Amino acid sequence: MSSWGRLSAEPHEVVALSQRRSAAAAVARSAPPGIAYGNGRSYGDACLNAGGVLWATRGLDRFIAWNPADGELECEAGVTLGEVIELALPHGWFLPVTPGTRYVTVGGAIANDVHGKNHHAAGCFGEHVEQLTLVRTDGTEIVCGPGREPDWFAATVGGLGLTGLIVSARLRLRRVPGPWIDVESTPFDSLDEFFALSEQASSQREYTVSWVDCGAMRDGRTRGIFFAGDHAPSSRTAPRRRVRRMPVTPPWSLVNRATLPALNSLYFHGQRLRRGAQVQHYDSFFYPLDGVLEWNRLYGRRGFYQYQCVVPEAAQRAAIAEVLSLIARSGAGSFLAVLKTFGPRPATGLLSFPLPGTTLAIDFANGGAATLELFDRLDAVVAGAGGRLYPAKDARMPMTLFKSGFPRWSEFEAFRDPGISSQMSRRIAGH
Repeated sequence: MSSWGRLSAEPHEVVALSQRRSAAAAVARSAPPGIAYGNGRSYGDACLNAGGVLWATRGLDRFIAWNPADGELECEAGVTLGEVIELALPHGWFLPVTPGTRYVTVGGAIANDVHGKNHHAAGCFGEHVEQLTLVRTDGTEIVCGPGREPDWFAATVGGLGLTGLIVSARLRLRRVPGPWIDVESTPFDSLDEFFALSEQASSQREYTVSWVDCGAMRDGRTRGIFFAGDHAPSSRTAPRRRVRRMPVTPPWSLVNRATLPALNSLYFHGQRLRRGAQVQHYDSFFYPLDGVLEWNRLYGRRGFYQYQCVVPEAAQRAAIAEVLSLIARSGAGSFLAVLKTFGPRPATGLLSFPLPGTTLAIDFANGGAATLELFDRLDAVVAGAGGRLYPAKDARMPMTLFKSGFPRWSEFEAFRDPGISSQMSRRIAGH
């Protein structure tokens, strides 16, 4: 079994769950410790347990109740976000928060409290969960939500699957006029321009995000494309969904020092030519990478890391500039680099990732010791700024950085299931 970063492939005992009513018994029968494995879209080791048990939840894929009049949906934890959209969008409903892939399961979205391009407007995924059912390894079941067992709910949302196995959830969807997004794209040539664009758009638009050229930081300046969008009515015919596949895994990364400058320059100038207003289908706006299945193979047989940090507002300008400068000087990085500001909305979960400030996410081909040494330098900047790393994307964060970045960890420990453990939990918490 492996995760999306493909950094390892280790044997596990996989227990496939297919019936939520018997999930508690199946979990209790298996030899702990174990961890839930949804669709394997965590980049690092949050969903891995080498040599131990994985409870595979993708078979818990049923819709339990759906009310198209008010947008309330109850489903099992293995339902993917794409399957929710396929059910709800024809009735005028959409996910209130979505990450950059439709292939995440509902259980995984809750356990990692995923965020999207509209954090400033809608917060994280957990803010829109009305209730969930949690199975513990001792066979007990806990039903919790904001108004019912709220402490358990706060621990489970963003709790990395460590409080128990999520088997079902009730969600609150949001009304949309259709599948189209009104998008404005604006090139920028400095971080100051980015922050100005972000401040203005966050008060006017629901979705904001930027692509940034991680190799073009020069004299404190960088370039990128800022995107702002809103759901919009349109009489256009939806395009036929075309999905390609990365057919092979090359022996080395196709994203490297030789190709990266050309890839970034091509993207920047191509997007600059298309600057201004346009109407996009939600697929291309939210999920551009989903159009290429197994795109993670681009990084070769050694796999890749994603480094995603967030730094508080007070330090964001200097810290993001230093992080981008270190990356540019290293010659590493990717054309998949995302820069975004988070809003001041309070976190739902004890371990939810966002905080008011700026987040940067960049993929890195696994270059062994050189890559890890670069991450150590980036960690020092993030920690010095009072920031933290995103566990859903992490595969190597040290315990000290995790505990300084997530000070509510000690409070969370009271809710951990002693029969649950992952490679990540052992690395960042010792068990």
